[in-house]
Amino acid sequence: MATRLNMLPEDCISTVLSLTSPPDASRFMLVASSLRSAAESDIVWDRFLPSDLPRSLSRSHTQLNVSSKKDLFFQLCGCIPMDGGIRSFSLDKVSGRKYWILSARTLSISSSNEPNHWTWTANSTSRFVRILYYLFSMITLVLPLLYSNGSSFYFHILCRFSEVIELKTITNMEIEGRIQTEDLSTNTTYCAYLIVKVSDHSFGLDSIPCETTISSGTCSVTNIAYLCPLDEQKQQIESLFFMNRSRMMEKRVVEGECRRPSKRGGGWMEIELGEKSEGLKMSLMEVKGQQLKGGLIIEGIEVRPTCEQVLDQPLQDTIHIRIYCAYLIVNFIVT
Repeated sequence: MATRLNMLPEDCISTVLSLTSPPDASRFMLVASSLRSAAESDIVWDRFLPSDLPRSLSRSHTQLNVSSKKDLFFQLCGCIPMDGGIRSFSLDKVSGRKYWILSARTLSISSSNEPNHWTWTANSTSRFVRILYYLFSMITLVLPLLYSNGSSFYFHILCRFSEVIELKTITNMEIEGRIQTEDLSTNTTYCAYLIVKVSDHSFGLDSIPCETTISSGTCSVTNIAYLCPLDEQKQQIESLFFMNRSRMMEKRVVEGECRRPSKRGGGWMEIELGEKSEGLKMSLMEVKGQQLKGGLIIEGIEVRPTCEQVLDQPLQDTIHIRIYCAYLIVNFIVT
């Protein structure tokens, strides 16, 4: 196969590869050393970069030292601080779609400026993850090898901000975040997640489920979510002694899909807020229980492409490359 492809002009091979995905182009580098330059061409990797990338990078003060579009792509797959470090930008390695994390400083949190209710603290994991990020930046040249295992590869970089906000005590809790349509990739469905921890001295967080809402324009979807992971033993005890009270509290909130936090790296958890395909307004609130609650630690909101779209992209691109490659080969032989 490599011998036959060598007959084609390098620009033709690069054009074909630009219709695939980053993992496919990375694997192609391993086919033959003579084809590596075509796979590393700026023609290929420029197509994987967002068309409005200069506008996005104008919001960052991070100096990117790159010698090619491929190097730029892999460096952008790490975390790039934006807007003075209160947001984080990156690209998804499989699809090249945009990926954002909004820090707690960008969120609208009720009574966040009142020290009796909330307190801002240093993020204990930020220094460790910053070291991991620098190590990641140093090994970007071997990242193509990670794509050569033949499986879909969805790699998350843990972006940690320097500070987080912790709930001391409050009755009504409202958290809201926004992201503009132009900050998102086109024709892409995004899912938003609230990144949280629950401290050892937490109280009142799951007395009643929270309401989560994600909206775009006039369309909105509301569901319910608990802030703590499911503890079956605790649930059995509560159902035995407080079943009537729990049912009464649950009737106060809207009906919808009930969600629980799932684990992330670094001891953090994420709570799904919902998914949409345009500029998003995301919120989580608990204002109907009227009970004191505390011990919730918030790092921010992550907005990332849905896994289904990321995993389906290579399949779509494989169809495109086969059709176009057949056309190029036939056309080359005929002429």
